[in-house]
Amino acid sequence: MPVTVVNRIVVTIGIGAVVLFGLGVPTNAQPPPQHGQEQQDKKDAKQQKAQKKQEKQAGREAPHDQQTLIRQQQQRLAQYREHLEQQQRVAEQQSAQLERQHRRAQYRLQQHYLARLQQQQLRIQGQADYDYSRDPYFSTPPSYRYFRGDRYYETNQYGVDLLRQAVNYGYDEGLRTGLADRQDRWESNYRDSFAYRDANYGYGGFYVDRDDYNNYFREGFRRGYEDGYGDRSQYGRFTDGRGTILDAVLASILNVQAIR
Repeated sequence: MPVTVVNRIVVTIGIGAVVLFGLGVPTNAQPPPQHGQEQQDKKDAKQQKAQKKQEKQAGREAPHDQQTLIRQQQQRLAQYREHLEQQQRVAEQQSAQLERQHRRAQYRLQQHYLARLQQQQLRIQGQADYDYSRDPYFSTPPSYRYFRGDRYYETNQYGVDLLRQAVNYGYDEGLRTGLADRQDRWESNYRDSFAYRDANYGYGGFYVDRDDYNNYFREGFRRGYEDGYGDRSQYGRFTDGRGTILDAVLASILNVQAIR
């Protein structure tokens, strides 16, 4: 057989083997990674991380984080305005029920709470043109964390101060509510109070979510109610016309931890 014919047969057999068996090359083989691009991506990510760290050490959030906080705040405030309007109707219904039950002390207390809530609503409505750039909360990085439900939340000193206020306001309202129920000779039930269910007094729609504020307000309220209804001072004290929760009790409720 001529040499050229033999060579053609060998070549044909080799091509067939490649098609049939793939010469042992995996069908999912990928092209070699572009090491140069990977190294550049890692370098860029490292630089961004270092830049963000420097900005936080300088005492301010990165511009993107600050703008995100402001957008979240604007949405939170709009939702809170709607919620307050709904609560006004709920309060009026419960006031009528208190009158039917002849719970005079509780009725007077709820009217007082409702009046303060209406003043709070007017202040919030007047914040349509709020200058967020002048509020240091939005340029101060988180420095604390607190645990609620099944997760941690981060905030700065302004947020912590607001949560501390929520507990104290809740204790004061609870103390008055417990005392009013005792004066009306009504059974002990702090959950029956409009102030407990509302839990918004003192909240202006800023810095922390309303659910967080409500949670800590109710924690203070429950303890204040027990003191007021039981005529005792287990969780706080009544001085200068206001109920104030004990520092140790407040710390155990908040359980705030410094993160830097």
